[in-house]
Amino acid sequence: MKLNNIKRVGILLRPSTPELKEMFFEAKRIFESHGIEVIIEHISGGMIDVMGQPFEMMCKKVDFLVTIGGDGTLISAVRRSFRFQLPVLAIHAGKLGFMADLDIGELESFVDKMLAGEFRIDERSMLQATITTGDGECNVVAFNDIVLTRPSISKMIHLETYIDGRSFNTYYGDGVVVSTPTGSTAYNLSAGGPVMFPLTQVFALTPICPHSLTQRPVILPGHFEIEMKTPDASALLIIDGQDMIEITENDTVHIKLASSGAHLIHRKEFNYFDVLKEKLGWGD
Repeated sequence: MKLNNIKRVGILLRPSTPELKEMFFEAKRIFESHGIEVIIEHISGGMIDVMGQPFEMMCKKVDFLVTIGGDGTLISAVRRSFRFQLPVLAIHAGKLGFMADLDIGELESFVDKMLAGEFRIDERSMLQATITTGDGECNVVAFNDIVLTRPSISKMIHLETYIDGRSFNTYYGDGVVVSTPTGSTAYNLSAGGPVMFPLTQVFALTPICPHSLTQRPVILPGHFEIEMKTPDASALLIIDGQDMIEITENDTVHIKLASSGAHLIHRKEFNYFDVLKEKLGWGD
């Protein structure tokens, strides 16, 4: 994906954080000083008393999105803007995130480099899930992970899993994390799953507290499609830790890599392994 002739940018702020007002106006000043119009999403704008535009209307007008907050703000923006296929630049507010790597103090020099073509856009795999119930189908996308877990702490979950229609595994325990490479350092890592390089076209299935010593994480090629069902109970399907859907024993969930990914704007020198070292003490 290329980004040329930049005219407008859309900005989203971390919810319930009105103290980001000053940071927004600094970003606005920087973009406008380079001849780039700034549009703020209307909920973010309402939080800081600035007139904004509805999200979808904004997405139709801008060349890329900017999030000011943390990785959660970025994940939400990527999911909401998925059908518009807009690149996203993440500015962190607070602790350095895995993806929100740019500081507001670095923005002015970065915009100079952007306009000179000195930046990169990484495409990261996303998951697409189709939930089939008696009422029809529901489609969702996830940037980090899709988790199927038990609805009650008092019971184990029983998940029958198929790959391309063939029986693959039956998971007993607290559930399963289906993770993208980007999400491999999130819940997947805490559950004992592998770290995957974020630009690979694969996904991982990692059992959560399995009731078996033989259940281990597995990495699958991106062209596979998995199907999951709970034949004897209900379950919760959690998308990126942000949305939740309850499924019953008669429902099925099909998960695969989405046909297109998320597009993240980074500095040319951005290095994933440097982030691992800083955030996780990788190699220490």
